[in-house]
Amino acid sequence: MVNFLLKIKNMLQWEYNNMRKLITFFCLLLIACAANGQSFKFAFVSDTHIGGKTAAEDLRRTVADINANSELKFVVITGDITEFGSDSEIGLAKQILDSLNKKWFIIPGNHDTNWSESGSNTFRRVFGAETFAFRYGGYLFTGLGSGPNMRMGPGQVPRENVVWLDSVLKATPTKIPVIYLNHYPQDSAQNNWYNVMDRLKKKNLQLILCGHGHQNHQYNFEGVPGIMGRSNLRAQDSIGGYNIVTFENNLASFQLRRPMVGTDNPWAKVALKQLPPEKDTAEFFRPSYAMNEKLEGVRPLWTFQDQSDIGSGMAESENAIILSNTKGLIYALNKRSGKRLWTFATGGKVYSTAVVSKNFVVAGSSDQYIYCLSAISGKLIWKFATSKAVVGSPVIQDDVVFSGSSDGHFRAIELKTGKLKWDFDEVAGFVVTRPLIYRGIIYFGCWNNDFYALDIQSGRMVWKWNNGAGNRMLSPAACYPVATNGRVFVVAPDRYMTAFDASSGKVIWRKQDVKLRVRESMGLSSDSLLIYVKTMDGNLLGISASAPEMEVAWKSALQLPYELCPSAIVEDKGVVYVPSQSGVVYGIDRISGTVTWKYKVSNCLVNPVLPSGNQVYVSATDGAVVCLIRTAITNGNKDALKRKKKSL
Repeated sequence: MVNFLLKIKNMLQWEYNNMRKLITFFCLLLIACAANGQSFKFAFVSDTHIGGKTAAEDLRRTVADINANSELKFVVITGDITEFGSDSEIGLAKQILDSLNKKWFIIPGNHDTNWSESGSNTFRRVFGAETFAFRYGGYLFTGLGSGPNMRMGPGQVPRENVVWLDSVLKATPTKIPVIYLNHYPQDSAQNNWYNVMDRLKKKNLQLILCGHGHQNHQYNFEGVPGIMGRSNLRAQDSIGGYNIVTFENNLASFQLRRPMVGTDNPWAKVALKQLPPEKDTAEFFRPSYAMNEKLEGVRPLWTFQDQSDIGSGMAESENAIILSNTKGLIYALNKRSGKRLWTFATGGKVYSTAVVSKNFVVAGSSDQYIYCLSAISGKLIWKFATSKAVVGSPVIQDDVVFSGSSDGHFRAIELKTGKLKWDFDEVAGFVVTRPLIYRGIIYFGCWNNDFYALDIQSGRMVWKWNNGAGNRMLSPAACYPVATNGRVFVVAPDRYMTAFDASSGKVIWRKQDVKLRVRESMGLSSDSLLIYVKTMDGNLLGISASAPEMEVAWKSALQLPYELCPSAIVEDKGVVYVPSQSGVVYGIDRISGTVTWKYKVSNCLVNPVLPSGNQVYVSATDGAVVCLIRTAITNGNKDALKRKKKSL
């Protein structure tokens, strides 16, 4: 009897398992049929650049045109919504897009994030998110925002967006076809494209849509069909345009639509199908970390991976280094182990590099506060309210904190009490730089082509200079100015280097050289004889600090590819530390200019480096952090030791 019952049980279990498999099969079949059988149309809009001369009119015309077309089921908008990422531009874009009579989905591009006075918080607040995921017609449409965020460099999907994508894909059945949207083409134009591609290709990825290039173009991204959509701007034409996309019979077709004028014949057709499994992923380019396998001069002590972007440098207290991230955290890592010691949460993304004085840590946040914390515990000591985001970095001297913000103010605040000492309220643009203090004057630039010099005691303006550019993107705002020999030096995206008389603001020399395309990365040598500059062509130069004209007095053997990383150059103990946009930090011998070592921390832009004794702390914008130990003495240090011995 027992055996008979067991047989019945096994038979029922077999029938149950088969029924489950049959139900699963039919569900997947229904999903596939739904995707293959449904036909629908949607609008694909990109690069509206609100803030441009005709941008608002062009977008209003497109919105009206989309509203008049009942066949369009939804709208996707793939980045560069604004020209400069300003709050007013974002507000105007939202106002126009709210006129759409159908659902619309939006992601930011580099113009919305690189020059954002709010630290990209306004985009997230106004539009609700920097990402989207929705299903329609059996397809999953998912879009991720892209930077660079607050720093010039290649495109980058923020680390927190990648983490978010993991959660979306985890909840997505393998057979569901996926359409991915991003502002950038999915190639090396975006320095972490492979992180996203490798995730998506584990699913049923069938099509990629992007913008950025302002023209209709068909791509193949590692075997995945890709379409770049044109800019909505009219440019040299009399009217702008967008794309109407039709999904029908396993085919996506793209038609240029000129609002209120007409629709062209399809300019591209893409088969929508499950792609075959990759035979060999090695056929696709991936960044190499081989340089880290044979290190000379340094070795890693510990590494740390943040789950958000890091868009700032580091500071150090007695036992810790202080970092911040775009999740809004200010936190401390143990110098020796890399273990987190404490964390303080602000209400907005943090791009401000913290500064430490005694046991005080000070940093600004895009939540419109400047914070002072205990360096030991991370507990709040005081916070100072501003009326807009604080994305610049503070400096401290004589127990006074100096910080610019996005509200047109530059302030001096008492370190111990958080009380305002003075307030200069005539800044024309927002401040992202770290100010420079030199001979009783504090210097800083802003994103309105102005450079200011204020009396450090009173906040009175000593002098102001404007570079005369018609485009605020050419401002001397992102560089960390340096000073020596009675001069102040800046570089800017207009590719000029300028030397001022520190007291009067008189321009001593100002030069743009097509062979020496400086941009935003600079630093001062330890002996104050050289101003280090990195060119867009990948050269590291030392400009004479005392010559009557721009004079190259030193050149390193370092040769990088096209280079935009704005992070400051630092010299310490005979080593010049050079951050790059490809995730590599270089150690250059000060005397000979040779590359003594290099280390790849990630494939994303390197933030300002922090040398400390025999250790070097390096972070990248994708949240990768490493502590390097210097294991060899450089030629520069050897020479210095020889000179010291002779003098004795």
